[in-house]
Amino acid sequence: MMAENKDFVAGIDSNAKKSPRRIVFITRRTSAQVKAETEDQIQTFPEVLFRAAVAIMALAIVLTWIALFFNAPLEGLADPSHTPNPAKAPWYFLGLQELLHYFPPVMAGVLAPGLVVMALIVIPYFKVNIEAQGLFLKNRQRRLQIFYAVAMVLSIFLLLFKVYDALLPTLIMAGLMLLAAHSSPQSRSPFLRYLAGRPLSFWVMTWFLFELVVLTAIGTFFRGPGWSSVWPWQGS
Repeated sequence: MMAENKDFVAGIDSNAKKSPRRIVFITRRTSAQVKAETEDQIQTFPEVLFRAAVAIMALAIVLTWIALFFNAPLEGLADPSHTPNPAKAPWYFLGLQELLHYFPPVMAGVLAPGLVVMALIVIPYFKVNIEAQGLFLKNRQRRLQIFYAVAMVLSIFLLLFKVYDALLPTLIMAGLMLLAAHSSPQSRSPFLRYLAGRPLSFWVMTWFLFELVVLTAIGTFFRGPGWSSVWPWQGS
């Protein structure tokens, strides 16, 4: 059976789909027109920008009204001859100040926060997290082994430095991750289904925020003179 003769003629065109020629060279001044399905999109301007502007204005109005009706909890003027005991940092630095109680300054103030921030930036680009699937939905046994190793090393590290304040949130997060590892998206409980679908970036971010809240609360309410441990009703 004779094959049908085909006219393979090279040409220059701007439409690679509809051109009758078999070979088309797309020049720099033209672009290939390829038909593709259009997905749902949200315009950045003006829809999203307008929403952001409204949110910023609403937040500014709320903060202005709070400033008008409530005085800031400021102390008296600083007295060089009288240093307060304990000398606490602003509340947003109390978590770091709590770490300084256990670790050297470089480690507590630079390395630990820097590594966590770098992890939050890099982890979303890991192959394990590209599709934002549950951490233990694939290669469960291998990922469980890695999880056990990391959790054990971190727990031993905190125990050696006697950082019990940070150890408790770490153990709680480890327990939740184990619960997620033994759950599935088909679980009857909505909470278990939610845990099973959380990616690695979620667990790192949640652990970081949990540690930050606990350490800040301890530094605010449970630290007294000499950075000693006190109950909140005993005063600082």
